[in-house]
Amino acid sequence: MKKRSVERKYLPEFVYGGIDGAVTTFAVVSGVMGASLSSSIVLILGFANLFADGFSMAVSNYLSTKSENDLEKYKHNAKKTALATFVSFMIIGLIPLISFILAAVTKSEYLITNQFTNSIILTGFALLIVGWQKGKITGRSRIKSSLQTLLIGGTAAVVAFLVGFFVKRLIG
Repeated sequence: MKKRSVERKYLPEFVYGGIDGAVTTFAVVSGVMGASLSSSIVLILGFANLFADGFSMAVSNYLSTKSENDLEKYKHNAKKTALATFVSFMIIGLIPLISFILAAVTKSEYLITNQFTNSIILTGFALLIVGWQKGKITGRSRIKSSLQTLLIGGTAAVVAFLVGFFVKRLIG
């Protein structure tokens, strides 16, 4: 199978898994930071989200594809679509945690001080790249696709931050 054909075949899983991985993981980061909790909480909840949600999405994709195959004549490989979703979710979903991991490992004062800002920047780049790839493969505007993906992810992050901020004020 040609590379272009594989890209097109698994594009929905790549986009879905990648965007959801970055958005949900960064939403955890934002919510924790909005609540002014420690960076160790970011890592604990971030990794719990990364693995549990990544697994959940892969299983959901598998079951959805199996159900779709039962209804249609064209068969998708449910295991491969689930794997594409899981791998994309895990790789791109790890990006919001990188700055927190590096800060914890290196104990660098700069990284510790700027871990949330660095996470915002890294996640923004990740969302832009996923959107760019989506635009490239579909033949649509890469810039528009990138900005749309960034806007969706950014909106989710702001919502999560505000929820963390306000819930902390309510209970704190």
